[in-house]
Amino acid sequence: MQNITIAIDGFSSTGKSTVAKQIAKHLGYIYVDTGAMYRAVTLFTMRNGFITKENFDVNALVERLREINITFKFNKALGFAEVYLNGENIEKEIRTLEVSSYVSKVAAIPEVRYQLVKEQQQMGKDKGVVMDGRDIGTVVFPYAELKLFMIASAEKRATRRYDELINRGDNVIYEDVLRNVQERDYIDSHREDSPLRKADDAIEIDNSDLTLEEQFEKVLQLVEMTLEDIE
Repeated sequence: MQNITIAIDGFSSTGKSTVAKQIAKHLGYIYVDTGAMYRAVTLFTMRNGFITKENFDVNALVERLREINITFKFNKALGFAEVYLNGENIEKEIRTLEVSSYVSKVAAIPEVRYQLVKEQQQMGKDKGVVMDGRDIGTVVFPYAELKLFMIASAEKRATRRYDELINRGDNVIYEDVLRNVQERDYIDSHREDSPLRKADDAIEIDNSDLTLEEQFEKVLQLVEMTLEDIE
């Protein structure tokens, strides 16, 4: 069977990563969480004091981009690959609300996007990959055989994110999570470089009222149809 590239884009907390992991595991494909890559750069930016609520020293970050090495290592116990920053496992650190509050600003920097897009294209050059993010179907892999665009209401997405953070033991307020979701939506869709938008040939999936199983089955059906079409 011929391998394909599957690009999954959409707003934050629309379940992109969840279904991408499921599909990749089912097909035996490589899964790349591009959002984790931008979160890793954001954590680096925060740790070095380049970004605060009051200030963002973009030049300082750009000058040190070459120091950033992002890798993924598969964790058999968890069943998915964890992200490493310069050899350190940062999977837990990058999932906090604080990182979420800065990641869209960091991801809007053209030099950051240029570097990570090159790395993402290299990761998927041999196909057999499922990649999720904001610009996979429009910039990273514009010729992907299957492009999906995930949507859901801001309230639904905030509830999912809030539940996830609470279950992790984080002390968060729902209103703060909802505000973060809305702010990221605006920044992601209005940035000058590679704004979040639905590719012309992408299939839109509203999963506001879908269970994880229903979402997986819907996407798997689209994958199987795509594989049949190219044989």
